[in-house]
Amino acid sequence: MNLILVLPLIVPLLTAILTLLARPWRRAQRWLSVLGAAGLLGATLAVLAAVQRGGIQVTQVGNWPAPYGITLVADLFSAIMLVLAGLMGLAVAIYSLATMDPARERFGYYPLLHILLMGVCGAFLTGDIFNLYVWFEVMLVSSFVLVALGGERAQLEGAVKYVTLNLISSALFLAAVGILYGVVGTLNMADLAVEVGRVTQPGLVTTLSMLFLVAFGIKAAIFPLFFWLPASYHTPPVAVSAIFAGLLTKVGVYALIRVFTLIFVQDIGFTHTLILIIAGLTMITGVLGAVAQNSFRRILSFHIVSQIGYMIMGLGLFTPLALAGSIFYIMHHIIVKTNLFLISGVTNRLGGSDYLKKLGGVYAAYPGLAVLFLIPALSLAGIPPLSGFWAKLALIQAGLFTQQYAIVAVALGVSLLTLFSMTKIWNEVFWKPAPVAQPGFSERPGLVIGPIVVLALLTVVIGLTVGSFFTLATAAAEQLLDPATYIQAVLGGA
Repeated sequence: MNLILVLPLIVPLLTAILTLLARPWRRAQRWLSVLGAAGLLGATLAVLAAVQRGGIQVTQVGNWPAPYGITLVADLFSAIMLVLAGLMGLAVAIYSLATMDPARERFGYYPLLHILLMGVCGAFLTGDIFNLYVWFEVMLVSSFVLVALGGERAQLEGAVKYVTLNLISSALFLAAVGILYGVVGTLNMADLAVEVGRVTQPGLVTTLSMLFLVAFGIKAAIFPLFFWLPASYHTPPVAVSAIFAGLLTKVGVYALIRVFTLIFVQDIGFTHTLILIIAGLTMITGVLGAVAQNSFRRILSFHIVSQIGYMIMGLGLFTPLALAGSIFYIMHHIIVKTNLFLISGVTNRLGGSDYLKKLGGVYAAYPGLAVLFLIPALSLAGIPPLSGFWAKLALIQAGLFTQQYAIVAVALGVSLLTLFSMTKIWNEVFWKPAPVAQPGFSERPGLVIGPIVVLALLTVVIGLTVGSFFTLATAAAEQLLDPATYIQAVLGGA
């Protein structure tokens, strides 16, 4: 067994167990969480290094050969996603030390956080579509509790919407998996890539692909299935919102990219064109929702939706440059969006509110924090030389090369509206005078500002050294467009 592939699952599981056992000792529980998150980041970096050094990594749990056993697979795309999950987990674990209240810590916040990270890593590593459903459920069960933990009225209202829509998604996903198994007799994704191509009823395969598109589309918050996200992501504590914003919808996007590059590639004229249309509508509705909001976190929540449109735009275009742009966009967005949510938590503590009209004066009192906001905000809008500019440039170039001028126009227009909404936050929260006196930072500002500084620096570094990061994204895209390599790695001579 390849132990490197098991570590991203074992580390958060052990961390969750240890933090649960340490519940009577709050300090021990908190630092076990940070150490576990650091260990997860180290494990995911080891996976990425192994993939870069030796190609696609595969292990068969229990030594049952594929396609009969449980397969764990890491190609470049999944390894990149693992590293981002580890990085966001560590940033949020540190941020939580200064922001999470004792009541939530006492009722299992840290074990739930690490079970969530285990579910996310499992979804990125699995080579079996039924086990993808299982890891989704691990991730979603922990997220259900996290979004409701604390029992505040707004939380419970958001949790009901979150749970209801995601349960519908899970039911559709399970039904699609069952029908797919009935048609081809296998659930291993590499084997599915072979067997689905042999089905003599292409209409049935296309119908199945639409079931998966809806199931994963709800989890990814694409148009018109996104309404649960802005209704729920602003309700839990900021640390929870940040890890949700950074990772949860990206697992849905990952699943879409995985199945529509590996399994459902028989009718790309229909399926991928539909994905491209959905991408444009997702961008438009998300950014218009953001422009209409007057709450910091609700604006950011709607922007998650609009930015998902860019990520699946590359899948819809389905060229090497487009897919590389999508992967690079995911890398940029996870870092930027998590950081913006963390910053929204700081401004909430300073002004005592999340509503823009009740905030202000942050630039005058804390100019450094204002700069830390500008970096991810301008990157989100696509201002050079930050990472968001290069991500959007790659997608726009891919759209121009394929003569998809409508989606290019939408992408450019949405970028302008994104800049407008970021400017609205800047004017209201940072630039205008403070309407009330600000209480100042907590007694541990380093734990709050530290993760924000690191993520902002990463945004700048990625933008200034874009070549190496985009080369990695391009290599990942080339692997996705060459399913034979994945199939050979998993099935070997089977």
